[in-house]
Amino acid sequence: MPHSENCRHLLESLSDYIDDELQAELCLALEEHLAECENCRIVVDTLRKTVYLYHTSSPKPEMPQDVRQRLFQRLDLSEFID
Repeated sequence: MPHSENCRHLLESLSDYIDDELQAELCLALEEHLAECENCRIVVDTLRKTVYLYHTSSPKPEMPQDVRQRLFQRLDLSEFID
């Protein structure tokens, strides 16, 4: 498989890799590729940093109670309303 095709194919699974949800053999293939491909390492490192910054710096949004109730009723989830 040409290098750029291999990059594209492996990076399709990037989100699962970052979330530690990638199948073992795909994870191994991706890590082998990353060992040799600086561009893909940059992409992976950037995504990891972005996810980290998002989780550490963004406050958890609070949904107003009336909006939450309407949403749950619309989705027929009224049994979960506080």
